[in-house]
Amino acid sequence: MDRVSSFDEPLKKLLGGATAKVMAEHLDLHTVGDLLHHYPRRYEERGKLTALADLPLDEHVTVVAQVADARILMFNNGRGKRLEVTLTDGSGRLQLVFFGHGVHKPHKELLPGRQAMFAGKVSVFNRKMQLAHPTYQLLDVSDADEATEAVDAFAGRLLPIYPACKQLDSWRIAKAVDAVLPSAQDAVDPLPAALREGRGFTPLPEALLKVHRPQTRTDIEDAKARLKWDEAFVLQVALARRRYADTQLPAVARRPVADGLLDAFDAKLPFTLTEGQEKVSKEIFDDLATEHPMHRLLQGEVGSGKTMVALRAMLTVVDAGGQAAMLAPTEVLAQQHHRSITEMMGELAEGGMLGGSDQGTKVVLLTGSMGTAARRQALLDLVTGEAGIVIGTHALIEDKVQFHDLGLVVVDEQHRLGVEQRDALRSKGKQPPHLLVMTATPIPRTVAMTVFGDLETSVLDQLPAGRSPIASHVVPAKDKPHFLARAWERVREEVENGHQAYVVCPRIGDDAEEAEGKKGKAAKKASAKAAEEDPEKRPPLAVLEIADELRKGALAGLSVEVLHGRMHPDEKDDVMRRFAAGDADVLVATTVIEVGVNVPNATAIVIMDADRFGVSQLHQLRGRVGRGSAPGLCLLVSEAHEASPARARLSAVAATLDGFELSRIDLEQRREGDVLGQAQSGVRSSLRMLTVIDDEEVIAAAREEAVATVAADPELEHLPELRTVLAALLDKDREEYLDKG
Repeated sequence: MDRVSSFDEPLKKLLGGATAKVMAEHLDLHTVGDLLHHYPRRYEERGKLTALADLPLDEHVTVVAQVADARILMFNNGRGKRLEVTLTDGSGRLQLVFFGHGVHKPHKELLPGRQAMFAGKVSVFNRKMQLAHPTYQLLDVSDADEATEAVDAFAGRLLPIYPACKQLDSWRIAKAVDAVLPSAQDAVDPLPAALREGRGFTPLPEALLKVHRPQTRTDIEDAKARLKWDEAFVLQVALARRRYADTQLPAVARRPVADGLLDAFDAKLPFTLTEGQEKVSKEIFDDLATEHPMHRLLQGEVGSGKTMVALRAMLTVVDAGGQAAMLAPTEVLAQQHHRSITEMMGELAEGGMLGGSDQGTKVVLLTGSMGTAARRQALLDLVTGEAGIVIGTHALIEDKVQFHDLGLVVVDEQHRLGVEQRDALRSKGKQPPHLLVMTATPIPRTVAMTVFGDLETSVLDQLPAGRSPIASHVVPAKDKPHFLARAWERVREEVENGHQAYVVCPRIGDDAEEAEGKKGKAAKKASAKAAEEDPEKRPPLAVLEIADELRKGALAGLSVEVLHGRMHPDEKDDVMRRFAAGDADVLVATTVIEVGVNVPNATAIVIMDADRFGVSQLHQLRGRVGRGSAPGLCLLVSEAHEASPARARLSAVAATLDGFELSRIDLEQRREGDVLGQAQSGVRSSLRMLTVIDDEEVIAAAREEAVATVAADPELEHLPELRTVLAALLDKDREEYLDKG
């Protein structure tokens, strides 16, 4: 059997169809290699041998003793049975107990006079020490030395506990691993020999043996160090190859033009750019001036001025004769960007129109819900080149949309747009356009290196002058209802001082199922009862209900509007426009206002059921206030218990305005799965041992090594093992995924 094929062997050949089927369906394990990379989650120590006289309560112990007595007792009118076994070791006595179906095997094996080892947790029942359902191993060894050896092996062993499922528990997975463990010798080692030797790593087959069947804690540490490196290195090589391939593609260089649109725009700005904006703009302009497509991630704090930086990049491309497209994830956001960009540009956004500037260009909006005439005009402006800038939703990606000369694609909030969509837009250029990805959620450096590893990163960590501080407080609505009453008073005070406020709820309300007559009423009744017993079980608070309550109660007399995703786009835009103009006092909304919405006069935000949002989402929502000269106020309303993790999360948000710090907390709580989401799908199977939040140094070092490896040998011609492992990791779908990324 060659070195690769034993790893590719289907599990059903070795384990039988039934076990293999469960592993495939419930654990996504299909081959020998998959199972060998299904690492133990933790290890239990059986502990050193303990004399029966010295047993500690509530601890896991291992004892060697002789069965003195074993009997089956009936209970529950004969419907239940339990096996009680009494042990003795000369120093004391101990009782074992087994229940239900678990009595058959020990009843046959644990006969008086038999000697065995037992491991379990010590508890007390009827004032007697006992072990319930212990694991055991019979010691039918005639030779005393062999018996001693067996005792040492059993007692001192580290038991691997595997990630399991209801259909297959850890010990059955351990048994399956035993069956495939000999194949560890055939593992293809992805690390170049010089790197492996230079860092003194354990050979891969040995690391696999040590991780599954460690003799000592040191074995586990050695194995983990090696296996983490493999994951980080292979992933970073895949990303480094993508970056290298991108540098080989042709693109039109878009260099700034003196006295053009950008200069005219800068001249009319009422403020100076921050140092950070200047620095990041320079990085972007340098990339745009090269004949290879820019691939850059622009990330920064809420309100750090990313849109301004992106707009200046777009103006540079227009100056250089190209067009720029900004892709937003929602219509509300596309309309908001279109509005704020045309406002910032003034007459410069009216190129070719009466009263527009000679230097100007047209800025058009393209969304799915536009009227036919407006849409036709927008498409015409794009194909003729009349419009230098287009802002839109995924409607921009449709086949009908043709550009005169697409030079730059700006993608807002990358984690909400599929890579396929990003790719479809990029394919509309005569040559690959430059790409700028903006994310409003600050990302810890390690996540950026792993998820966006094919992009160069620019960070804006400075807030522009004129941004005001935001005070954040948790409002415990259940424990202290008067705090909630005070929250509404504060909203009223802000409005009386000429400002506006947001109220955010997790749900829209008036759900179709709730309106289903009797069925709906019964469901409502049941959920009300559940909510009384446990606030976590009630449905989340809803926009329509809260708005109604506020109009009639705490905020009576104020102008309260609603905004949510089920409204018609024109209606949404109308509400947003009126709120921005100051015609409404309070906007009760879902998270449609989470990103990009900019109303400097809004100073307060009340987030209902705040514990039902993620940390990054709360930080985004809070960023909607404090955008003008007046200080902002963010109130996080929660019914969660004071000692709950949900409340701890809210306290963390209230305690800091640092988005990077919060994104770390978020990642620690949610782990990688949620955070990496779709962005990781190209390498989903690779992160088994590595955790992007804890292994920062490994990822950074692996990235350096990967870049050097790819620079020296872009096709990996001299590293066939690394090529093999990459091919297995990046099957066709995943390879395409990274290609598009």
